[in-house]
Amino acid sequence: MQFSFVINIRKCRFAVKLDLIIDNAEIITMDPARPQASRMGILHGRIVGLDEEISGLDAQKTLNVDGRSVVPGFIDAHCHTAWFGLGLLDLSVEGISTFHELFASLARAAVNTPELKWLVASGFDHKLFNDEFPTLTQLDAATGDVPLFLRHNSGHLAVVNSAALRAIGADSPDFPDPIGGTIARDAHGRPTGLVEETGQQLFQHCFQPRTLEDLTTALGLATEVYAREGITSFTEAGIGGGWIGHSPVELAAYQRAAADGSLKARAQLMPVLDVLHPVEGHSNDGDSLGLDLGVRTGFGSDMLSLGPVKVFLDGSLLGETAAVSEPYCSHGNETNIGYFQSNPDGLRSRIQAAYRSGWSIAAHAIGDRAIDMAIDLIADLQNSYGRRTVPNRIEHATVTRPEQVSAIAAAGIAVTPQASFFRNGGDGMMASLGVKRSTWAYRAASFIDAGVMVAGSSDRPVADGNVLRGMQAYVDRLTGSGVVFGGADERLTRQQALAIYTSGAAAATGTQLSRGSLSPGKLADIVVLSSSPLDAPDITELQVEATLLGGELTHNVLPAYANPAKPPPTVEPAE
Repeated sequence: MQFSFVINIRKCRFAVKLDLIIDNAEIITMDPARPQASRMGILHGRIVGLDEEISGLDAQKTLNVDGRSVVPGFIDAHCHTAWFGLGLLDLSVEGISTFHELFASLARAAVNTPELKWLVASGFDHKLFNDEFPTLTQLDAATGDVPLFLRHNSGHLAVVNSAALRAIGADSPDFPDPIGGTIARDAHGRPTGLVEETGQQLFQHCFQPRTLEDLTTALGLATEVYAREGITSFTEAGIGGGWIGHSPVELAAYQRAAADGSLKARAQLMPVLDVLHPVEGHSNDGDSLGLDLGVRTGFGSDMLSLGPVKVFLDGSLLGETAAVSEPYCSHGNETNIGYFQSNPDGLRSRIQAAYRSGWSIAAHAIGDRAIDMAIDLIADLQNSYGRRTVPNRIEHATVTRPEQVSAIAAAGIAVTPQASFFRNGGDGMMASLGVKRSTWAYRAASFIDAGVMVAGSSDRPVADGNVLRGMQAYVDRLTGSGVVFGGADERLTRQQALAIYTSGAAAATGTQLSRGSLSPGKLADIVVLSSSPLDAPDITELQVEATLLGGELTHNVLPAYANPAKPPPTVEPAE
């Protein structure tokens, strides 16, 4: 289809006027059949040809980039865009590292919180406080009777005050923990204010769902940041319900943002398993678990589509709730092996029903015990019902034993590890895992060598979402203390690092026919960089100078040429 599209352009070259030509560029296509080019033609939002394929063709506009590098639009295959955007609207304590500053920030916000409303904040990281959490007494002194929900940056923990505990009755010593979560208590049975995993939902019900107006605004704010960073596609890892969702109608907010033009990147959305429900059809159709009208993975458009269903198997490595086969190494925590978020047998039955109904599976599995379950489950489903066009995935795939790597490759399962954790969380993770298991954590080179589909992703806002910093982290794997995380043999080349955020992520998200490389027929999702990421000593020093989505600029800071005789490197009408 792509080849015939180019042929038709050639046949009509004297009648066709392209929308845009990008000229004088160092184009890194990520297409093995044609790795480099210097000119690119765009028509109706798609690439129609490179170099000689567009020779003699005119365009409405020309973008002369004066030798800068042009690469495919970046793809973040696992992030939480609504959460990130709401964090731009709500109180953020990200980066705060002293309790004095934290309590002052919460106190100021509490004073301005309307009566009967909750104070919702995000970005707390106990690692910045020497692994300490604030006490209930301290939180109550800062916030008074205003109920507080302070989300940990991992998303798997939260801190609440006494007013919040009273609001749901959790101040009682008889209050039960939910399945797959806890409300932490001291030796006397009194709550400490720390809430883990599914326990967060009990509090979130008090201030959710978020309004469509807030969500739509949040998506616009978040994807404006994406445009500035060169991200043109992303996968939203969990919408509609569970402790990670913000509204049962989150998809409607995405539709609104896409319709009004505020959505600046293409979105693939993962509904959480909790929101799927029985859908009746013809008696011959069999039992179906899904969304209304029977929509399933793949439904939608290039701009907005449904991806796999998101399934939580275990918890967090940062919070040491991920299900591992051997205890964590933290002092005083030598018996902790984490836990599953639901009863494995019941979860398996629901996942099977979803897969049988046409949903691909994205299994959140961080610990190796959870990864065992994910591999076994997905392999069984594929053997029974076949593989999917949108690949099944293991989200994070953090602590992966050597034999699990080959099993993942054999089953054709995609993985989404995050190098973005190395800088700020790597030292703590290595301390939790110990020396041997640290070499298994957040693999990269060994996945690629084994033939596993590896997708670049950030888990934003849990970690830094900047792709250029993510690429550099895959290249050097340095922690905050300067130690190599997991071993130097897991480092990637610059070419590999660029690939996992482009062609690799496209394959893992099932969108490789439309994006991931700058090839004729594909979407004109493009990033202009100040210089080549394949040559830069430090990729983080590069600048995203322009981003195009479907051939339209969503971000542009290209400077004027020093030589005024040359045209400025901005989009201008062709002569």
